Amino acid sequence: MRQSSLVVVANRLPLDDNAAPDGACEWRRNPGGLASALHAILAPTPATWVGWAGGVGRAPALPDVGSLRLRPVSLTEDDLRGYYEGFANSTLWPLYHDAVQQPVFQRDWWETYRTVNQRFADAAAEVAEEGAAVWVQDYHLQLVPRMLRDLRPDLLIGFFMHVPFPPPELFMQLPRRVELLRGMLGADLVGFQREQAAHNFAQLARKLLGAEATDQTVAIDGRTVRTGAFPISIDVAEMRALVTRPDVVSQAKQLRHDLGQPKRVLLSVDRLDYTKGIEHRLTAYSELLRDGYVKVRDTVMVQVAVPSRERVESYQELRDRIEGEVGRINGEYGRVGEPAIHYLNQPFGRAQLAALYQTADVMVVTPLRDGMNLVAKEFVAAREDGSGALVLSEFAGSAAELEQAFLVNPHDVDGLKETLLRAMQADRADLAARMAAMRRHLAGHDILVWARAYLSALDDTGHLATLTGVAPG
Repeated sequence: MRQSSLVVVANRLPLDDNAAPDGACEWRRNPGGLASALHAILAPTPATWVGWAGGVGRAPALPDVGSLRLRPVSLTEDDLRGYYEGFANSTLWPLYHDAVQQPVFQRDWWETYRTVNQRFADAAAEVAEEGAAVWVQDYHLQLVPRMLRDLRPDLLIGFFMHVPFPPPELFMQLPRRVELLRGMLGADLVGFQREQAAHNFAQLARKLLGAEATDQTVAIDGRTVRTGAFPISIDVAEMRALVTRPDVVSQAKQLRHDLGQPKRVLLSVDRLDYTKGIEHRLTAYSELLRDGYVKVRDTVMVQVAVPSRERVESYQELRDRIEGEVGRINGEYGRVGEPAIHYLNQPFGRAQLAALYQTADVMVVTPLRDGMNLVAKEFVAAREDGSGALVLSEFAGSAAELEQAFLVNPHDVDGLKETLLRAMQADRADLAARMAAMRRHLAGHDILVWARAYLSALDDTGHLATLTGVAPG
């Protein structure tokens, strides 16, 4: 494979699971996902993406996606169980999300995680040009920066943590905490969504490694690693273009008609994950129906739950609980042809999402913990007419930016009920003022601004920013 001066390393390649009839690969665009966030940056950029293509066994040969070359990394069935389902998603994921689900510490998972991280590092070292920039993504690959530095000290290495990074009292529970911390510190720049995460990281570097550390730098092994907060965003221009397309406008109208032309539509779009607060949300809505504050004929809730980690037992149990609760609510409060909740456990394309965002009167984004949550930002970008209400969890990273949303503690079911009612009953002038302020912020803080900030911090020569088409402005 040809070498590249920009290499992205992530758990998954940005590919749709379903190939086109002619065998061509298409860019993967899940709601709020990494590939969606990086699409605007990498679509016009000659680069290589290292990642798993899905499935087990020998890695497939894959054609380019536009100017992006793909370097697949193979995973065996054992790798998938130990590295992905095990250490990444049953140990790190719950711990990093405030342990809302009990983390599982299984010793053999660690060795598989380390082995797979080495495989990703080897692949990145193979495809990177001399002096190239390698951008490693997220908690699946925390060991890769250090491994890559050992292999290729000539490289410029960035690491970005998309999920929350926990406070010391949680991180200290990890049996392999020192190795994970040292792995991240192999990077030249470690980026987080929030300033608090960078502060947590500095505290841990001092406590566990005895490093000289501030919230901006960590001095370790004769090197200075820079750290900082770089809140990720979305391609605002793409969403604005989508919602003005005639087919999307028509689809939004049809959706409203199919829902029975209710007075109000509440919408939630999440991955099916226990961090997203879906069960708390259903409880709140059920009690509003029970107490008569919401009438089925007037108000409809649409819950999209995109399938996620379907082989992990805790996710299977979550799906069963949610489907059972939706069935109970519809059985108690629905009418023939008028369910209280429309529940959709399936992926949606970008145009379909844009139509859904246009259909909603109230967008309900209430994760128990989230690094950022780009769905909230997509909804704001989609509201070209300035209408609509956003109910947003205080524990989503986006709450720090979208301050005019109806902010709520999703753990407080009574508070969630009150906030939903406030959003549903707010007058148009209030909603318009809130939405205008959020849209102004988003216009000035889109995905290209995020990329410019991160890449400029990683590469102070400006070469990388120029390469990616997001040169400083």
